[in-house]
Order: sequence, then structure tokens, then C-alpha cells
Amino acid sequence: MEQRTCDSYEEFWPYYVAMHSRAATRWVHLTGTLTGLAVSVYGLARGRKRYAAALPLIGYGAAWPAHFLIEKNNPATFGHPLWSLRGDVQMIRTMLAGRDRELAETAAKWLAENPCTRSSAAAASDGGCRPRP
Repeated sequence: MEQRTCDSYEEFWPYYVAMHSRAATRWVHLTGTLTGLAVSVYGLARGRKRYAAALPLIGYGAAWPAHFLIEKNNPATFGHPLWSLRGDVQMIRTMLAGRDRELAETAAKWLAENPCTRSSAAAASDGGCRPRP
């Protein structure tokens, strides 16, 4: 598979949203992340530092299977871990602001412009932006 690259987070963002094109995937992400955050905060407030591990364990533990089972793609985390974390935060904030429809529209637009990506299960791990020259 050809290697792809993104030059900026702004270029990566529409691709990231497209890899979460189904509302169920976005809601699994939101639920897993917020549950992990709640368990982590609770544990840390009780002086149990090991509870801090709940955020990545529960968050990714919910999100990654959603990609395989719902979206039929690989998590974007595999190709761009830091941008994916930033994308998760932005996506969840957008959802909590009641703008999930905006995410669906961004995903649909990107997928329409990049029709081959949806069918490639490996697309998420290669960065998803454009072929590297």
C-alpha cells in the first residue's frame, strides 16, 4: 500500500472524522472516553493512582473494537497517535455541544472525495491524507 502523509492537523481532521463516519462509532468513543475519565478522576480523588490507567484502558478498549466491528477500519491512532488524541477531544467536544450532525456531514464529504478509503481496512493506519510523492 502506498504511504500517505498529512502536513497538518487541520488536513488530518476531516480524515479523522471520516474514520468515525457512523454515529454508533462516535457514541462508543464518547461513552468509553467519558467513562474512563470518570473512573480515573474518581480513583485519583480517592488516592488510588492506578485508576489513572482507566482512561486509556476503557477509552481505547471501547473505541478500537468499534472501528473493527462498526466502521470496518483500523483506528487512526495507529497512524497518527497524537493527532488522533486531539481529534478524539475535538470530536467529543463537538458532540457534547450538540453538533454531531456537523461531524456526519464532514465525514460524508471526505468519503465522497476519497471513495477508495472506506473500503480499505488498512486506510486508517497509513495516515489517510494523500499519497506521499
